[in-house]
Amino acid sequence: MAEHYWVETLGCPKNQVDSEKLVGSLVGDGFVAAATPEEADLVVVNTCAFIEAARTESIDTVLALADARRPGARLVVTGCMAERYGDELAAALPEVDLVAGFGVPLHPSAPPAATPTGRTPPAATPPAAGSATPVALTRKPPPDVASAGAAAGPLPAFDLLNLPRPPTTAPWAYVKVAEGCDRNCGFCAIPSFRGKQRSRTTESVMAEIRQLADGDTPLEEVVLVAQDLASFALDRSGERPARRSIDGPMIAESRPIVELVGAVSTMVRRTRLLYLYPSALDDGLVDAVLSTGVPYFDLSLQHVSRPLLKRMRRWGEGERFLDRIHAIRRDEPASAFRSSFIIGYPGETEEDHDHLLAWIEAAQLDWVGFFPFSPEEGTFAAGLDDQVPSELMAERLRECAELQDAITATRRDLLIGTEVEVLVDTPGEGRTYREAPEIDGIVSVPRDLEVGSFAQVMVTGAAGPDLVAEPLVGAHDGAPR
Repeated sequence: MAEHYWVETLGCPKNQVDSEKLVGSLVGDGFVAAATPEEADLVVVNTCAFIEAARTESIDTVLALADARRPGARLVVTGCMAERYGDELAAALPEVDLVAGFGVPLHPSAPPAATPTGRTPPAATPPAAGSATPVALTRKPPPDVASAGAAAGPLPAFDLLNLPRPPTTAPWAYVKVAEGCDRNCGFCAIPSFRGKQRSRTTESVMAEIRQLADGDTPLEEVVLVAQDLASFALDRSGERPARRSIDGPMIAESRPIVELVGAVSTMVRRTRLLYLYPSALDDGLVDAVLSTGVPYFDLSLQHVSRPLLKRMRRWGEGERFLDRIHAIRRDEPASAFRSSFIIGYPGETEEDHDHLLAWIEAAQLDWVGFFPFSPEEGTFAAGLDDQVPSELMAERLRECAELQDAITATRRDLLIGTEVEVLVDTPGEGRTYREAPEIDGIVSVPRDLEVGSFAQVMVTGAAGPDLVAEPLVGAHDGAPR
């Protein structure tokens, strides 16, 4: 009788891709999906460790599933927390049978493999009754270049980046094209446990898209993700090609990310890019995005104050960002923009905060996420002076969120009465090109529109980030295309 699995995923879309690859591995080993975690023989929690709030959510989820699982079921913790804290996490969570870092098999029958950091799988810890409060966790030493880099040393046999995935059951899918990051942002601990950037080949990305499309639901949208998406494949070339900066002269070039976007666009109707570092958004990449017919730009800005960005070890400043956004809107007025900002980074002054508020008003972005600064052990920012008090941080975050919520609602209201094309994701729910899956608003549509189909609809209402729409007469035949 086949054993059943349940995988709980926390964190970003990159983690979701990892989970789908773990599912593909489990299915290949004979496991069958469980209807609920209580019915599973193997319960897996794919954790996030980006900031303190994410770690707290991960621990809470692990403890809840430990209580909910049936007697005899194994509980495995994997993902970023497992890789970052390793055996220390296993000691803090006696409920857990195995803490499995990247590249560690999740069950005893799977072949053993070394992780990219060279850490061997920790011994299983027998489950204990009750719940445990984890002790304070400290950062693991960062992986060395030889073990994490793209060209040095063998990769683990159980390599998440290149594991196959099962066909998608939705008309869209995330596709991770690289692992790790070569940048050195002051607030980010990700390179310390994800390693240096390691890009896939274009051929392997295309092969994965074909795998995803080999199911009953048509694959109509691919969302390319990576920690530093615009730097795709530059780790393999060994050098960064010359390119036009935001305010510099045009230089002819051929960038791997531009070529990848073009290749993916031949396979699916929508190609979307998430997480673009602003200095990498040159004319060539802008043209590539616009040519896909999905004028959606997700820019990782983090702040707009030049002194604060310098303290973050980031490029740019607000006026440059605005100039680029305005230039893109001149080329394509209907372009949609998303960004994220850190509030309360050490040294953030009232002047910096006021600058950000004024910038948000001027930029009129469609979607923005705001995150309170989290001092991550081992990062440059953790040791900085001028830490912002938590109460002040919360007040600044509230002001930013209220301002942006009003902007988003206004931009959505402007769409009422317009004709748009939606991709039907689930019964009664679709998205235009303006909405990335799972993180932006949705478009409510009649439930009889076929999942995986495109429909021309008229927007009839808006409620905050979400829209309501009705099909145009004769504009939809119900068939996927």
